[in-house]
Amino acid sequence: QVQLVESGGGWVRTGGSRRLSCAVSGTIFSIDFMAWVRQAPGKQREFVASESSGAGTNYSDCVKGRFTISRDNAKNTVYLQMNSLGPEDTAVYYCNGVTAGAMGRKTTWGGGTQVTVSS
Repeated sequence: QVQLVESGGGWVRTGGSRRLSCAVSGTIFSIDFMAWVRQAPGKQREFVASESSGAGTNYSDCVKGRFTISRDNAKNTVYLQMNSLGPEDTAVYYCNGVTAGAMGRKTTWGGGTQVTVSS
């Protein structure tokens, strides 16, 4: 069974940085696509960044230039480096991945990690 587990959330001072991790567990052949989305209190989930071996990286306008998505295939882990954080980045961050395995492709969501930015 494929599972995605986020980590790295917490409180960050305004202007600071944080790196989130999304670890994929289970027997997979590859991570074909991974996205980070976030949900702030009282708001809908919004796209943050994505990465795929075929299409490269993509970012929402509100994080472009501040956030970087990357992956470590050896660790089956995808990262989100967040810099110059502001209160507007406060949200629960989720990873959403498409993996390839013996049973085909599977889409999985992680349980989320809270990021709180304040001064």
